[in-house]
Amino acid sequence: MSEDPAETFALALPLVAVRDGAVPIHCVARGALDELADRVPPAALRFARASGFDGRPGGHLVVPDAEGGLGLVLFGVGAVQEHQPFAFGALSAALPAATYEIASPLGPMEATAATLGWVMGRYGFRRYRDDSPPDDPLLVPPEGADLDAVRRTAEAMFLVRDLVNTPASDLGPEELAAAAMRLAVAHDARIAITVGDDLLDAGYPMIHAVGRASERAPRLIDMTWGESDLPRVTLVGKGVCFDTGGLNIKTGSYMNLMKKDMGGAAHVLGLAHMIMDADLPVRLRVLIPAVENSVSGNAMRPGDVLTSRKGLTVEIGDTDAEGRLVLADALAEADEEKPDLLVDFATLTGAARVALGPELPALFTPDDELAAAFADHGLEQRDPTWRLPLWPPYDRMLESRVADLSNVGEGGMAGASTAALFLQRFVTDTPSWAHLDVYAWTTKPSPGRPVGAEAYGIRALFALIAERFAS
Repeated sequence: MSEDPAETFALALPLVAVRDGAVPIHCVARGALDELADRVPPAALRFARASGFDGRPGGHLVVPDAEGGLGLVLFGVGAVQEHQPFAFGALSAALPAATYEIASPLGPMEATAATLGWVMGRYGFRRYRDDSPPDDPLLVPPEGADLDAVRRTAEAMFLVRDLVNTPASDLGPEELAAAAMRLAVAHDARIAITVGDDLLDAGYPMIHAVGRASERAPRLIDMTWGESDLPRVTLVGKGVCFDTGGLNIKTGSYMNLMKKDMGGAAHVLGLAHMIMDADLPVRLRVLIPAVENSVSGNAMRPGDVLTSRKGLTVEIGDTDAEGRLVLADALAEADEEKPDLLVDFATLTGAARVALGPELPALFTPDDELAAAFADHGLEQRDPTWRLPLWPPYDRMLESRVADLSNVGEGGMAGASTAALFLQRFVTDTPSWAHLDVYAWTTKPSPGRPVGAEAYGIRALFALIAERFAS
């Protein structure tokens, strides 16, 4: 990734203001071709019928003009696209290089969503490939589109994807800290990074214990921005840059995607960029425990007992449940300030993925009002989360015979809930706290979402923060 903050965060969007000669895009509901009769030439409708185009959501048809050039584009829309936040990415990824405009009327939210989708369809991770991307098809943004929102959101999403897609050979704790440093420089934020054995002196023993086995020293990244008298919003992101599982080592198939185990850290950096770029009236703090969970002679062992920043002792039932350990120290640090809102992102459990799949982050919070706000903004932004229970009786699954608690739940059931309950033990003074268990990856391509890294939940949370602290 670039060392230049401007190159890292500023995108050249595939948008253009000149309408002259733009190819019109007409949105068509399934089976509703006849509704275009007064808007497109009759020959275009005949061509569409002869081609079998029926307005299937996501499908498109390029209709030639009388000279054989690009005449117009028909794009199928429908209810299924309510769950495709970047539907127009299907067009920008497939259409030939030219200038296009959306001829169908759109409201402001739809115009912004369509423009963002167009931009997201042009993403590609080419750091290790020498093929040049094809020329961008350009879009004349529809009237009412919020171009600032499109730009900052795309920059944040691309940042998350680039970070998560980068292999651990080029993105360890030091490089993750460097990315945070570039973000801080770009927004004139303050940043402090505690490294290696200094973590012990500073009171972060579990971050140190997880990361000490790697030659790449663990660290805690602590970034702040905004005036101190503003409402306090703190974001915590799991930054396990690679997870072998430790001494409870993963098998190869489970280790293949562990470069993405820092996906929570990438999410909070992307969201922080949105907040700072929009100049939201908050005092923002970002905490990222950045480690590599490796195997060596000084690796933590099953049965070890660690003393946390909170003072709670934790028995290690499984060294592969390391993410919650580093998050616990960071959450304890965040909780000491009693922020107005505390949210952590983490690629934490396979149990959440079994329950909800890759595209739906599991949301845990004791705050019913916050949960309702997540639900509302998730639907509005087409960036949903799904609340799972912090079920108090399952606390007993975390009992240890030798320590205050174990880092894994007994019996292996309710793994996502017991992991969240573990984290809740370290958030005692902040009523408005939420934990998001995200996958940070797309397994099957969809419009604007190629296979690979993806950000989930940050658009919804940005909207929530903007509304909650607007005054």
